[in-house]
Amino acid sequence: MDLSRDSRGEKDAMTVEIVFAFVTGLLLAAAVFAVVWVPALLLGVAEPVRKTMLVGGALAGAAAGIWRLVSVLVRFDARRREG
Repeated sequence: MDLSRDSRGEKDAMTVEIVFAFVTGLLLAAAVFAVVWVPALLLGVAEPVRKTMLVGGALAGAAAGIWRLVSVLVRFDARRREG
């Protein structure tokens, strides 16, 4: 990708899209983590189960956040290439 030929507006749009992808990825990751972790807190499960749910929630949240980040940026790149 040759950024030297992009206009200032295209660079700004790219920056906005990257920030949007990052923020929505973080929000999705936090939401997925909360959906897994909060029931463990509310139900008062045993410590080994709580740790497993903590790790599972963190992994699921990270995967969802990365998926969101990548999907937004791939979609933006496809639209940019179309014109």
